[in-house]
Amino acid sequence: MSREGLGGLVRAGLIAVAAFLAGAAAVAIPHGMGLTQILLVVLTTGGIALAAALAVRLAMEERARREVEAMRRQLVAAASHDLRTPLASLRLLVESIDDGVATGETRERYLKEIRTHVGILSDLVDDLFELSRIEAGDISWTMQQVELRELIDEAVAAMRAPAAARGVRVEADLPAEALVARANAEKVQRVLFNLIQNAIRHTPADGSVTVRARPLGGRVEIEVDDEGEGVAPEDGDRVFEPFYRGDSARTEEGAGLGLAISRAIVEAHGGRIWLEPGTPGASVRFTLPY
Repeated sequence: MSREGLGGLVRAGLIAVAAFLAGAAAVAIPHGMGLTQILLVVLTTGGIALAAALAVRLAMEERARREVEAMRRQLVAAASHDLRTPLASLRLLVESIDDGVATGETRERYLKEIRTHVGILSDLVDDLFELSRIEAGDISWTMQQVELRELIDEAVAAMRAPAAARGVRVEADLPAEALVARANAEKVQRVLFNLIQNAIRHTPADGSVTVRARPLGGRVEIEVDDEGEGVAPEDGDRVFEPFYRGDSARTEEGAGLGLAISRAIVEAHGGRIWLEPGTPGASVRFTLPY
């Protein structure tokens, strides 16, 4: 190759590098510019591109830090709210008994309420520890091939009594074929209990909750469908956040951890969980691998 041809090839290569470093932006090189000048263009353009990339990265990291900090504050505030409510009740009940204000049947009733609030606090603390362990990857579950029909039937049967107390029907709609997944039976049943209980809570009297399942391309898809007030589209992802409860769902029942724990368990199994959009009421679906 001639000297002129080699020089042209080098210039073309340097121009290509400059264009790449500038984010594929056009780099105009005047005709007749020497190699040294082209090299300066490459270095200058590359420096500008690198500085811009660093600025973007720092901005993204700062934004992520602010989002994490905001989520931490929201989590602490929500946890504090759900801890403070039963603690305040406990203090008043204990003070009434200690001061002798509550006697006889009233004292027995207060003691029963104290046991209830202690149970609520205990469940909340247990749920927080379980959620933190799962999200930290501290999992020692035994995975095996599990027949899901039996698990679903057991969960539905166990939830019929509390559902009937609210005037709600709970049903299972399952296919005839086997539904087998590689999972931990106890944890999957925990997910089913959480989802069915949540569906019952938001279903009006004379309404129904239906659990369905089907094999689907190397996995099993399970659905818990209710006839409640539904969930706003913008809240579709947030319902799985710890302590999140939409305004229409904010009651003293539950601490808002059931769906968060369910998501953590499902994802630890290699599946996914989501709120199916565009359905009357609410439909939560999750998958488990074979």
